[in-house]
Amino acid sequence: MTERDWVKWHDHHDEPGSSLERRLRTVRGWVATALDEGASRVVSLCAGQGRDLLPVLAAHPRRGEVRALLVELDEHNAAHARSIAPEGAEVVCGDAAVTQAYAGAVPADLVMVCGVFGNITDDDIRRTVATLPQLCAPGAMVIWTRARHEPDLVPAICSWFEDGGFERVAVEGTSYGVGVHRYTGPAVPLERDGRMFTFVS
Repeated sequence: MTERDWVKWHDHHDEPGSSLERRLRTVRGWVATALDEGASRVVSLCAGQGRDLLPVLAAHPRRGEVRALLVELDEHNAAHARSIAPEGAEVVCGDAAVTQAYAGAVPADLVMVCGVFGNITDDDIRRTVATLPQLCAPGAMVIWTRARHEPDLVPAICSWFEDGGFERVAVEGTSYGVGVHRYTGPAVPLERDGRMFTFVS
């Protein structure tokens, strides 16, 4: 199977009315909400070109107070994100699945897991959700996405979050899914040698 071109994949976000364009608008709305609520530390897993976070952060009145870490494996996407990143946002070209990548940037107030759950196995989704408390400050918001094709895994993912110390804030979208959960548990130390997931073709 041919590996997906992750640079061209971002072009679909520019198609008016497409599911990815609608998903992007929804995610950006929740990013703005988190910043409005006072989020000051942000991490983004598999950040791509940073389109969901960086434009919102650059335009937000609190942008000078926010420190963001975006981790992206594709060097071309990372370079694009770096070119539009405002001051205080760091883009690292590296493996977002490895917990070591977030050392020094967590616990975060906003954790973004967008474009991940549709590209990993169900077991890896559960493992990632179980690991997220290590990235979250108490009260942190997690924004995640998963397409809602059959079989629709969104209800199960919500259950995995809620069984792991997260409270559901919202689930939006019919063809696309945007989930928002808030971490209600205690601070959990980062285990630096962990791996959350592996992308599948």
